[in-house]
Amino acid sequence: MRRILPALTGAALFAAAGLTVLATPHAASAADCTPAQVVANGGFESGSSPWTAPSGAITADSGQSAHSGNSYAWLDGTGSTHTDTLSQSVTLPTGCGAATLGFWLHVDTAETTTSTAYDTLAVKLGTTTVATYSNLDAQDGYVHKTVDASAFAGQTVTLSFTGTEDSSLQTSFVLDDITLDASGGTTPPQPGDPTRTPAAPAYTVNLTSDASGGSWTGHESVTFTNASPTALNEVYLRLWDNAHGSCPSTPITVTNVTGGTPAPLSVNCTALKVTLPAPLAQGQSGTVGFDLGITVPSGADRFGHDGAYNFLGNALPVLAIRDAAGWHLDPYTNNGESFYSVASDFTVTLDHPTSLLVPATGTSVDTPGAAGRTVTKATASKVRDFAWGAGPFTRISGTSAAGVKVNVYSVAGISAADAKSMLSTATSAVDAHAQRFGAYPYGELDAVIDNNFWFGGMEYPGFVLDLVSTTALTHEIAHQWWYGIVGDDEYNAPWLDEAFTDYATDLAQGKTGNGCWNNVSWASSAEKITNSMAYWDANSSRYSTVVYGYGKCALHDLRRTIGDTAMTTLLRSYAQAHWYGVSTTAEFKAASQAATTVDLTSFWSQHRIDG
Repeated sequence: MRRILPALTGAALFAAAGLTVLATPHAASAADCTPAQVVANGGFESGSSPWTAPSGAITADSGQSAHSGNSYAWLDGTGSTHTDTLSQSVTLPTGCGAATLGFWLHVDTAETTTSTAYDTLAVKLGTTTVATYSNLDAQDGYVHKTVDASAFAGQTVTLSFTGTEDSSLQTSFVLDDITLDASGGTTPPQPGDPTRTPAAPAYTVNLTSDASGGSWTGHESVTFTNASPTALNEVYLRLWDNAHGSCPSTPITVTNVTGGTPAPLSVNCTALKVTLPAPLAQGQSGTVGFDLGITVPSGADRFGHDGAYNFLGNALPVLAIRDAAGWHLDPYTNNGESFYSVASDFTVTLDHPTSLLVPATGTSVDTPGAAGRTVTKATASKVRDFAWGAGPFTRISGTSAAGVKVNVYSVAGISAADAKSMLSTATSAVDAHAQRFGAYPYGELDAVIDNNFWFGGMEYPGFVLDLVSTTALTHEIAHQWWYGIVGDDEYNAPWLDEAFTDYATDLAQGKTGNGCWNNVSWASSAEKITNSMAYWDANSSRYSTVVYGYGKCALHDLRRTIGDTAMTTLLRSYAQAHWYGVSTTAEFKAASQAATTVDLTSFWSQHRIDG
C-alpha cells in the first residue's frame, strides 16, 4: 500500500517496484521482443485515420453507442444485401512470440432464427480468417473478444473486419476499442530460484453480495502445479484482510475446505495451512476449494468502506509462495505491503444489485441477473492479485492513444472536473510507462478516486485506488509494471516495487532527479534502501524517505553513472526478461553490471543497496 505519512509531502511519498535482468542467454532472447500494442486509433476517437472504412461507418451516431468514449465502427445494419469492410495495416514487432487481437463487439439483429447464420462478420489477418461471428451472436451490450494472433509475429498484415448481410432483416456489427498486443510469450524461467512454487495458480470465484455490496458469500477454488523438485505436501492460503479484524473474529471466513485438510489459522489469522491428500511431485497439480465469506469493515481503506462505497483489496485468499527460503508467511503490514505472489489467472463472478457499479481487476462483462441484480464476470490473466469495489460510483471512460481503455470511478464529492483530470492523467500515464517498459497487457484499467483515502493510493493489477493527485495516480499506474508485471517479494524487498515506481513516475513527469542524492542523510548505520518491512515497521517514520525518496534518487544516480541510453535499455530489457516473473535485488545488480563497463561495486556500497 502506498502510504502517505503526515510528516512527508511531494514525490517522496510515492515510489516504485523494480525487477531484474540476468545476463543469461534467455534474458538476451527475451529482450529481443519489445511488447507493443500495434493498432492505431482502436477506439475511433481520432476520426477515421488510419482505418479504411465505408463513409459513415466510423461514427458517434446515436443509433448505436460506443463501448468507451464517443465513437465506434458500425458495419452493416441495412436490412438488404450489403457488405462493409473496416481495415488497417498493422506490423507486429519481431522477436515477440505471442500476440493477441482484442476487440469489443456488439451484435444487434432483427433476425429471429436461432440456428441459421444469415449475416456474418469475418475477422481476418492478411488472407487468414481468424474469427467469424453472425446474427446468432446477438446480445445486449458489448462482449470482449480475443483471438490468438501469435502466428503473425514479425509480419506486416492487414487487419480487417468484413460484415456481410443477406437480402432482408438487418444485422449490425458494432466494434470498438480494438487492440493487437504483441509480447514475449511464455513466462521466462526464474533462474534466481527454480524452487519457487506453487506455480500457475488458476482461481475461480463466485460471490453474491448483500444490498450494500459490503458483504459477500460464495465459493472459491484454486488449481496449481508444483514447480519445485521438492515434493509439495501442503499449501498455505493468505487471508490478508483478517489483519483488519480481531483474531479469531475475522472479516474473511473460509469453511468447508475440499482438496486438503485445513489447520487452525495462524500468523494473526492471515495464514491457513492446507495439508494435501498426497504429496505432489514436480509437475503434478492439485486443487483446493472452499466456501468464502467477506465482510467489509468501516473505513476508507484498501479493505474497507467509505459510507456507501466498498473497497475490496486483498479480500480473496491467495496462495503463499515457497522458495529457497521456505514458506513466506510474513505478517501483514499496514505501513507498506507484505504481498508476494506469482502471476495467476482469475475468473471472478460477482452477483450484485444493479444500483452498484463494480470496478474490478481484469476485463469485466455485465449481464442481467435476478430482478434488480447484475452479474459482473471479470477475467484476468497473469495477475498477482484481484481487487474490486462496489458502490454508487460515478464512472467516466476513455481510451489512451495506444488503445488502453481507462475507467475512472468517483465517489460522491469528487467534482466532474477532477474526475476528467484524473482520466486524462491515467490515459497519459499508462502510455508513458508502456513506451518505456512494454505494452500494458491487462486490457482495461480502473481507477477509483476518493479523497478520504488516508493512505494516498494503492495498486492492484488493472485496478488502483487513489486521491485526486496527478503524481499519485501516475505512481500507482507505474505499479502495473513494477509489482504487477514484474513481481517481487514486497515484504522482504519493498524497494523493488517502490523505488522503481517513483523513478518511473519522475520519468513520466519529466523530472531528472538532478542533485536529489545530495540530500541523503542516514539515520543510522543499519539504515539501508534494501531493508525489509520488518525494519521499516520498527522505523516507520523513515520508510517513505528512504525506500521511496533515496531509492528513487539511487536509480537516478545509476542512470548518470551508466548513461541515459544504457539505463533506458537496462530497465526495458529487465522488464521483458522478468515479464510475469519475480525478481530480486541480486538479479537487478547483476543486470546493471552487465549493462556497463563501469565497476558498480562502490556504487552499491555508497547507495546502501545490499543483496
